[in-house]
Amino acid sequence: MQFELPGTVALPDGRYLAREGDREEVLVIETLAAPPPPRRRRRKPKDAEAGELPSLPLTRVTAVRAHEPFEAEEDAAQWLAEAIAAEDAVDDAVAAAARLVNRALHAQAIAASEAGWQELRPERAARVLIGHGSGDQVAAGRFADAREVDLRGGASRRRRRDEELRPQGRLAAVLGGRERADACETLLLRARADLDANRPREAALQLRVALEALLVELDGALTDPDHEADMAELKERRKQAGDAANAAVTDSLSIEDERHITELTELCERILRRRRVLRG
Repeated sequence: MQFELPGTVALPDGRYLAREGDREEVLVIETLAAPPPPRRRRRKPKDAEAGELPSLPLTRVTAVRAHEPFEAEEDAAQWLAEAIAAEDAVDDAVAAAARLVNRALHAQAIAASEAGWQELRPERAARVLIGHGSGDQVAAGRFADAREVDLRGGASRRRRRDEELRPQGRLAAVLGGRERADACETLLLRARADLDANRPREAALQLRVALEALLVELDGALTDPDHEADMAELKERRKQAGDAANAAVTDSLSIEDERHITELTELCERILRRRRVLRG
């Protein structure tokens, strides 16, 4: 999977090998039309004409599945045909590649102690390709055969959910001072990001405080039976979030803990989504 991103990313150009259990992947970063290296002294401000557009570099990010290589080109061609056969299949392939890129961005942020790091959102790419190639080809960000996929059109279930969670009207209300973002919303976004990036320990710790904040901030927020039922379930299961967070601190999360983290995160998201829908 290859993303062509406007601008630069926090990762230096090069090839990165990522291992997770028996899974081995390669990440290739290549900046096209890179800006010149920074000067020792900052240039003085200069005149600029209104509407003048600067030239931007393009970063090509390629996520390569290095484990389980294909035996023959026909097998690779069949895999590509299946990968682009349906929107959900494309979404799954994109999500897997994005997880690798975001894992690298997260590691870079930790290594550089950068608090303001941002994850890759695939739909912001100028172009997205999915394909296959030989080891030498994909190591250089090239393909033997590839297809361009559209992430901005269509209406898969995952994309519809994302649109529901990020309505433009809420953005205008928060920016305009008509509404205030609750603390639980920010905390839950962090928990979701950690969960999607396969960081269950961090997700458990974020979820614990997100859940407690949500129980206070959305108590009585809606006169709706479903809202009241979900809030009641959340109160009953709050101990599960606490137990998972305690286990996360000692790196002893069980499979059941991870299941609880996922279920409780989804329950919290459902509560927030219902409030947004019912409030319009």
